[in-house]
Amino acid sequence: MVLVSLPLYFNKTLIIRVATKAGAVVAGQTSVKAPEKAAFEAYLPDNVYIVSCHSLHGPSVPPLGQPLVLIHHRGPPWTLTLVENILRPFGSRYVYLSFEEHDSVTANTQAVTHAAFLSMGTAWKSCGNYPWEEPEARYVGGIETVKVNISHRIYANNWHVYAGLAILNPSAKIQIEQYAKSCTELFKLMLESKGVELRERIYKARDSVFRRSRPILLSEDLLDRFSLGTHQNAGPSPAPQPQQGDPHAVNPMPATQAPRLSSRANSHLSLLAMVDCWATLSIDPFSDLEVAATPIFRMWIGVAEYLFRSRERLDAALEAALSDTTHRADDLEFTIAARGWSQCVSFGSFELYRRRFEETASFFQPRFEEAQIVAARMITAILEEGGT
Repeated sequence: MVLVSLPLYFNKTLIIRVATKAGAVVAGQTSVKAPEKAAFEAYLPDNVYIVSCHSLHGPSVPPLGQPLVLIHHRGPPWTLTLVENILRPFGSRYVYLSFEEHDSVTANTQAVTHAAFLSMGTAWKSCGNYPWEEPEARYVGGIETVKVNISHRIYANNWHVYAGLAILNPSAKIQIEQYAKSCTELFKLMLESKGVELRERIYKARDSVFRRSRPILLSEDLLDRFSLGTHQNAGPSPAPQPQQGDPHAVNPMPATQAPRLSSRANSHLSLLAMVDCWATLSIDPFSDLEVAATPIFRMWIGVAEYLFRSRERLDAALEAALSDTTHRADDLEFTIAARGWSQCVSFGSFELYRRRFEETASFFQPRFEEAQIVAARMITAILEEGGT
């Protein structure tokens, strides 16, 4: 078996040629399969077999039990068995997909999820402060913990890890574009104080995405253990007031146990837009969760579910979106950032992606060491508690 580690991006001057013998089995461990498939089919002779792979987790996450995609593209059954046996020492969980299915799943579980956190970081950098620290401390506790820690974790890595996932994957381009569109359209409804329209759209998205009945993935008690900051104004957000004539003022979904909202009121535009994006594109994130979820995607869908399955939390977020201006500047910067990242991906510019990424990363660099330690502990704790 020949295992080829191809780069995350290709250009016209870079061509991968592999010298192989007849009957060899070739695999590629790349994050985006579209260019890999094109290269293999173009330069490997017909008498060479293709059984590709990809571990759906980062290098800091132990492979035991994590999803490892196997793509039996060309060759007799024994070729797949050979690759399975070679990779078995990893102790990973095999997931069998096609090249196209792989890219569709990774677009949702990785590329568009990364785009959300990249946009948060860019927005905070544009605001010019660390919003989880005093004196404002607007992003502390619960959902905010995931936002802050994972944004740090992503920006502490190298830009090219994420650029290829987004730019070279056709499915990722579609999803990232829709995510930016959802951000923009929801933010306009907030600015125009169109409460009925906003609630109707969000409740429709909730009913589409969270139609399954299942236990909540994450608890606020667990998340609070890994906060990077504290504030003195912790406590429940004010109860939202139904708007007259709003047919969705009472959520038909049964309320969960009354939440302890330790963070300040927040529209959670990043999460509202994510669920709206899934609903618009008819994506079932739980299917991706069952097939090949990354640790970061587990947390992302976990906090989305945590928000949307609670009537109190979701209504509080919608009320904050319409009436509370505390986070309005952040929401504006986030919308601009989401559109900027979408345009960067649609342009297909690795240089523009690098510049955007590194400029934001430099702003957070003084906090990387602490944030990386906390984020690693948070991921480990969630995995140990069965947050899959």
